[in-house]
Amino acid sequence: MSENIIEVKGLTKKYGDFTAVNSINFNIKRGEILTLLGPNGAGKTTTIKMITGLLKISSGKIFLNGKDTTDTPDEIKKISGYMSQKFSLYPLLTPLENVEFFAGISGLKSKEIKEKKSELKKIVPENLLKIKVESLPPGVKQKIALFSALLSKPDILFLDEPTSGVDPEVRRDFWFEIYELKATGKTILVSTHNLDEVEFSDRVIILHRGEIILSGEPEKLLKEYNTNSFEGIFKEVIAENEKA
Repeated sequence: MSENIIEVKGLTKKYGDFTAVNSINFNIKRGEILTLLGPNGAGKTTTIKMITGLLKISSGKIFLNGKDTTDTPDEIKKISGYMSQKFSLYPLLTPLENVEFFAGISGLKSKEIKEKKSELKKIVPENLLKIKVESLPPGVKQKIALFSALLSKPDILFLDEPTSGVDPEVRRDFWFEIYELKATGKTILVSTHNLDEVEFSDRVIILHRGEIILSGEPEKLLKEYNTNSFEGIFKEVIAENEKA
């Protein structure tokens, strides 16, 4: 079995004359945390949505366990969970109602849905369970969204800007949860524009203007650029790309 659970080849997305993602190539290894890093508009969300089948690709190929799924994106959906930067929740529903809804469309049976709602009660304070999601603190929304993304027990987790809008302490706690998920064998693709989150990754890919301009293991890149801060690397490669 290949070490790559997903391979992306020549992935491109165009909107008329505008190219949002320009023929990118990369793989996602089993059991790793791969981070897509880039400024807003770099193509991170577009890339994730194409891989998960939420957005039709313009050209390119996507392989799952070596099998071309470009024309059958549902194959990836079957084994993946997705959490968007908006937390993928319905704002006018309560946490319990959201979990019941997402569990239902994930195919869980009534008994399983009841068990999941009981599990949610252990991680969200009882006084917040009956409040509409739109009125909850960002950190609580984040917990519920991650919980919902894991309802179908996916092998791969796609997290699109999952720490956007939350404070540093909540971000740190969230990454502890991600590490725990990795320890269970989950494969995780996460996008972010927060430079301090790179250190949590096994590999990082920097996207800019829809293209991959740098990739590698964070520690090796820091040594290669002779720095102890990823901020310097990021600024340098972005500047070089904008000159090109």
